[in-house]
Amino acid sequence: MPSPSPTLAHRIQDVLVATVHFTIRSLPEPLALALGWGLGWFVGSILRIRRSTVDGNLAVAFPDRSVKWRRRVARRVFPHIGREAVMLLRLLGMSAGEVRSRTVMEGFDAVTEAAEGGQGVLILTGHLGNWEVGGGAAAARGLPLDVVVKAQRNPLVDRRLTRSREALGMRVIERRQAPREVLRSLRRGRAVAMVADQDARSGGVFVDFFGRPASTARGPGLFAARTGCPTFLATCERLPGVRGRYRVRFEPMEVRPEPDRDTFVEAFTREYMKRMEVAVRRTPEQYFWVHRRWKTPPREAREPRGGGPGHDASVPEA
Repeated sequence: MPSPSPTLAHRIQDVLVATVHFTIRSLPEPLALALGWGLGWFVGSILRIRRSTVDGNLAVAFPDRSVKWRRRVARRVFPHIGREAVMLLRLLGMSAGEVRSRTVMEGFDAVTEAAEGGQGVLILTGHLGNWEVGGGAAAARGLPLDVVVKAQRNPLVDRRLTRSREALGMRVIERRQAPREVLRSLRRGRAVAMVADQDARSGGVFVDFFGRPASTARGPGLFAARTGCPTFLATCERLPGVRGRYRVRFEPMEVRPEPDRDTFVEAFTREYMKRMEVAVRRTPEQYFWVHRRWKTPPREAREPRGGGPGHDASVPEA
């Protein structure tokens, strides 16, 4: 589907994005990251934008922890988001070599070995740490990687992001094209990364996340069922320090085959959320708690029409 023609507002926004990007890249990195941290703190602790959502999510996820502990985590969530937004802008101008120097890989050899087998690799991640850095780190090391993303409303900004991702070696699959393109990529032996841990509305499959049913995209499970490809959970955790450095972990996900596809998809999605929960518990302040993860209650669940990965709620947003 062709991109809409850019409007004057789109052009102004693109100039602003380019200006901010240039400014962030021009500043010393510790100063730029400190500014992002400070802006995030101001939004979360002074303006308190979506702070009630974060507090509510943490109360659901960690009912056994003290109110003081949850407030401390909540205060750290927004500065983390601000800092990583700055880091993302800096990432868009980095070379592959610089990305490699900033990332420590764990379990990546198993991913490359699976990719060399030629049957495609499905990589699932979540809104933890800096997932864009994780994708860049894998592509910068030569993994033939496609990433599923949601197109930006501004076509100029969208093209800017696409060019930056492609410069690191990633191929972009727009979410609307994912039902066809993901299967095609996997069958060509490529790796495909998806961020699939947010609310999938009434078309999702409900599995526990921190002990509470959460609507989760069916797409990854359907792709795994149709291709039988190796699947990994990937997480990208920011390491301490004034410079942006990250640990990228890859864990193989093995789900027992089931004769019934829906049973397999549910088991697959449950395993995905179980592993994501373990990862979030390691660094809860680095998770995107501003999202209403439990927004859709189970009673609103509906059987998706068609039952395939083309259903709107099946393909996750990035």
